[in-house]
Amino acid sequence: MPSPVEFYFDFSSPYGYIGSEKIDALAAKYSREVTWRPIMLGVVFKTTGGAPLPSIPLKWPYSVRDIARTAKFHEVEYRPPPVFPIATVSPCRAFYWMDAREPVRAKRLARALYRAYFVEGLDISKAENTVAVCERSGLKAEEVRAALTDQVIKDRLRSEIDKAIALGVFGSPYIIIDGEPFWGSDRLDQIDRWLQTGGW
Repeated sequence: MPSPVEFYFDFSSPYGYIGSEKIDALAAKYSREVTWRPIMLGVVFKTTGGAPLPSIPLKWPYSVRDIARTAKFHEVEYRPPPVFPIATVSPCRAFYWMDAREPVRAKRLARALYRAYFVEGLDISKAENTVAVCERSGLKAEEVRAALTDQVIKDRLRSEIDKAIALGVFGSPYIIIDGEPFWGSDRLDQIDRWLQTGGW
């Protein structure tokens, strides 16, 4: 069995959201599984010196247009959220709690959280909003609340971010195929070719 495609993303990343809507189907064309790993870019930026898009002159106005255009190109529903960017501690912890129990269901939850933010405009940085999305996904609210403050889950998130940085992950989405890194949803065509050819 080939190793899974590794999909790193931030829940506040619109390009990560676009990638999340495409990556599993793309990998499945070549009988590859995908391992989803949410990270927090705010932590990564402490290593890279990066900054949130809205804080970057010239680049942010372009990005507003590019995000909408890219979503439309990939036929992904997208509405600019009223609050951007956001902290993603709560959705990340909810994901890793579910991932430890049911990885397939954790992916479904990640998609639901992404859509809640980038389609419905729900601020999932707020713990209760993350809990509400989890509850809509069939999870018990009290269990999710407990998970969001569980030290084991906090440590797992910290460990996953540290491992991502050690692998060179610096953005979202960041996709690794058999050791080959690809950054950005605009690399989906290259990823397709790479999977098709086994690396050209």
